[in-house]
Amino acid sequence: MATIDVLLPVKNGKAYLTEAIESIIQQSYADWRLIVLDHGSDDGSYETSLEYARKDSRVQVFQFLDAVGLSGLLNKGLELCDCQFVMRHDADDIALPDRMKLALAAFKSNPGIDVVGGHAIQIDAKGNETGLIRVPTDPARLQVSFFFKNPMIHPATMIRFSAIKAMGIRYGIDFLKVLPESERLKVNGLAEDYYLFGQLGIMGKCMNLDEYLIKYRWHGENVGAKKAFDQITLSLKISRYLAAAFCTKNRIELFDPAPFCTYSGTLINLQPSSEKTDLLKSFNYLSTNLVKAMGQSDGLARELAFRSVLTTRNNFWLLVKFLRFKLRFKADLEEWYAIKSWITRYIKKRPTISIDA
Repeated sequence: MATIDVLLPVKNGKAYLTEAIESIIQQSYADWRLIVLDHGSDDGSYETSLEYARKDSRVQVFQFLDAVGLSGLLNKGLELCDCQFVMRHDADDIALPDRMKLALAAFKSNPGIDVVGGHAIQIDAKGNETGLIRVPTDPARLQVSFFFKNPMIHPATMIRFSAIKAMGIRYGIDFLKVLPESERLKVNGLAEDYYLFGQLGIMGKCMNLDEYLIKYRWHGENVGAKKAFDQITLSLKISRYLAAAFCTKNRIELFDPAPFCTYSGTLINLQPSSEKTDLLKSFNYLSTNLVKAMGQSDGLARELAFRSVLTTRNNFWLLVKFLRFKLRFKADLEEWYAIKSWITRYIKKRPTISIDA
């Protein structure tokens, strides 16, 4: 049994697969097993994986042609695991050399944490660095962020396997079981990671290291690039579901996070008129209940301060409120993108999700 089992799903990802596998082999920590989950590749990905398996006994390759979506494929992988920690890795990303070592140290220092993630360096199809993807690292800010977006980078995460076994954790299902069975969501793809980490995150079981763990490749074939509208629509359902579960578990009044969500730097379009909608009352209600459940903290205050900026959709006042926010806090790039995307939405023709205010 290896300390770490690495789940690497692939379907026709040969273009970057070699780099992805090599980055695992070159880790500074050596006690791992790489489980390649092939989903019916016909471009040579399966054969490339088998070549590595012949050269390194720590690499094992399995083919699951009947797996339903990415959730089903990853769940097949979880059934194969026999380890202390499960690490996710994608077939087009590159793990930085100390990724495993840093995550293991974090688990050792934080026995109450079940998921560890971190920042990523964004690269393009040719491997050129194009930017930095930073995630919340303050515990309270991270916990509350799950209501408004996915603050974890899926291929940069590692999960404690004892928690997976104890809670029956699987992708795409409700394993918290706080809400009635008839109301539970099932997520086969597009946002399966948000659903899984969100359930653990609202319980305070996730943490992000202030470290860069992977090079995340953005090349136009990513799910987030090809199916942005569908992914945002599903994420909205998950946000509301997480809020319902959290409120039920903590016995507080139900709040709606939807008007304040920012998925991949995209704001929600409110009906019937976003520009004339005043969301201050809804925000105050949300804020009061979150403070009641979580208590006061700097991290919570900082995240709520940004969400309060979104109480208006008037371009002028949205920008003014954001600039005031920047005077108090260091704004993340994703936060600025959300503001900019709204102001320039007609020019950029970004995906718009409509909800009732």
